[in-house]
Amino acid sequence: MFTNNPFAALGDLLPPLVMQVYVVLMIVLVAAGTLFDIVHKGSARYFLNNWRKTKSKRVDAGELVSIAVKTAVVDVLASGEFCNARRRVAHLLTMYGFLLYVISTAVMVFRYSTASIWPQLWWLGGLMILVGGYWFWFFIRADVAAEGNSPFRVMHADLFILSLLGSVTLGLIWAFLQTSARSGASVFFGLYVIATTLLFASVPWSKFAHMFFKPAAAFEKRVSYANGTRSNLPGPADKPEQFGSARTAPRHY
Repeated sequence: MFTNNPFAALGDLLPPLVMQVYVVLMIVLVAAGTLFDIVHKGSARYFLNNWRKTKSKRVDAGELVSIAVKTAVVDVLASGEFCNARRRVAHLLTMYGFLLYVISTAVMVFRYSTASIWPQLWWLGGLMILVGGYWFWFFIRADVAAEGNSPFRVMHADLFILSLLGSVTLGLIWAFLQTSARSGASVFFGLYVIATTLLFASVPWSKFAHMFFKPAAAFEKRVSYANGTRSNLPGPADKPEQFGSARTAPRHY
């Protein structure tokens, strides 16, 4: 099961070109949705204006390179902005799982050969997403952990994580049925395509685009600290706020 390319078995249902066009279309939807999100919310204009305002101290090229490296390593690759260790681990599982899952999906769709490690990476990425995503959904979400709300409470901000979990869950079920030649594979494949289309087509209304301008925000924040402006925010407090009580440990971010 873990060594078979589930997309290769689709040849009896769909020609390879159909899935290849579908993958390209999803890429176009992500690019178009991200651009729309940036223009609609004014994210690019905000960072550009903020960058122009930070002129109280000149940051030389060497320091900018150092800041860029720290941003990539600490903020992007290690998700260093999360102080909560549980939140960071769940985020890293989901992030790296998503990268493995998406890249291996594209490779397997455009190269139907099963004599490679890509099917294993696809399964590994999908399982990482499920572990990190469901862990976050049921146990770590701020409004659940800190405010005592139901873990099944759904808000607009949950569109990305729910569509991602739905797509991957249905995709793994479909792959299991497809590679083991069990009934119901076509039904789950249809549901998988619907959930995946929702995931990539809802970029302007979900947090999907967040992964693209988040590194830019982290870089701009580090530069603003380096040149002394701190994004025009007051300095950090001498003692941060403490949440929780003597009997309950804080579970905030």
